[in-house]
Amino acid sequence: MRFASWRARVPPLQKHLRTLPVTPIMPDRRHTGEARPAEAPPARAGRVGCWTGARLRITWSRWKNMANPFYDLTRWRDLLALLVRRNLRIRYKGSSLGFLWSLMTPTLMILIYALFARIMRFNMGRRDYLEFLMVGMVVWQFLATCAHDALHAISGNRTVIQKTAFPRFILPLAQVLANAVNFVLTLVVLLVFLLLMRVPFGPWPWVPIALLTQTALCFGLALILATAHVFFRDTEHILGVALLAWFFLTPVFYGLSFQLDRLPSGYKWLAFLNPMTGLLSAYRAAFLNESLPTTGTMTISFAVSWGILLLGWNVFQRLQIRFADEL
Repeated sequence: MRFASWRARVPPLQKHLRTLPVTPIMPDRRHTGEARPAEAPPARAGRVGCWTGARLRITWSRWKNMANPFYDLTRWRDLLALLVRRNLRIRYKGSSLGFLWSLMTPTLMILIYALFARIMRFNMGRRDYLEFLMVGMVVWQFLATCAHDALHAISGNRTVIQKTAFPRFILPLAQVLANAVNFVLTLVVLLVFLLLMRVPFGPWPWVPIALLTQTALCFGLALILATAHVFFRDTEHILGVALLAWFFLTPVFYGLSFQLDRLPSGYKWLAFLNPMTGLLSAYRAAFLNESLPTTGTMTISFAVSWGILLLGWNVFQRLQIRFADEL
């Protein structure tokens, strides 16, 4: 009786099968040579149609999220933090002082430059030439280090690229962020040195603006260099020569006026096509209280910096699908 009552409460399967749509099976005419007539899509039940539409909406939403770099950063932030810590540890692995070298290196660099500047008496007509030179060298070292480290951001992680699915841009970004941490610590040492030298400071808001813009510039260059090194292994040798030429075209050890005086009066804005020219001017305005160039020329350097980031992002997104094959 108990089994019979349970069976009576369960509706028969045939009753539900009658409500499902039946799609007729059409003969396959691919091998007969006859043209297959166009068929209307089979009727769908109301619930099935709603479920299909919801599925399409979910797929479109996921596609948009995956194409959004900010979505990738929030989703893979733990991996990014892990890679940044790994890059910082590898740099000082096996050393006795470890992470303290990030503070010792700029300190020793300041002492060496101070010694040779005093011996050679090379001051470009400035009393504060040592402070002027140290600001330029510290800022330039951040760019040069990011460029060199970015070369092997993709090619040096072949196994990870070929066997793991994750946003590839995280690898060069981790290199840049690790160098940015060292750069901030170097700025702390530089700030202490400037305080001891009693240098008058300028408008401090330029420091975070210049730091953010230079980080964007370094990330754009890292994307371009990491991509180029995958397809063209001579990039490493070309980069050394290109950075040396870029260094001498940037007012690091000479003043901006020295560079502008050698340009015609109507073409002085060409100097600011070099993004490091505007960035160095912003840092020196904050740390040394130097006068800033015009707003238009500073805008040129900052726009070029962010434009390099957009260019690097587009190049990286177009070619990253071929990384696994090339490696």
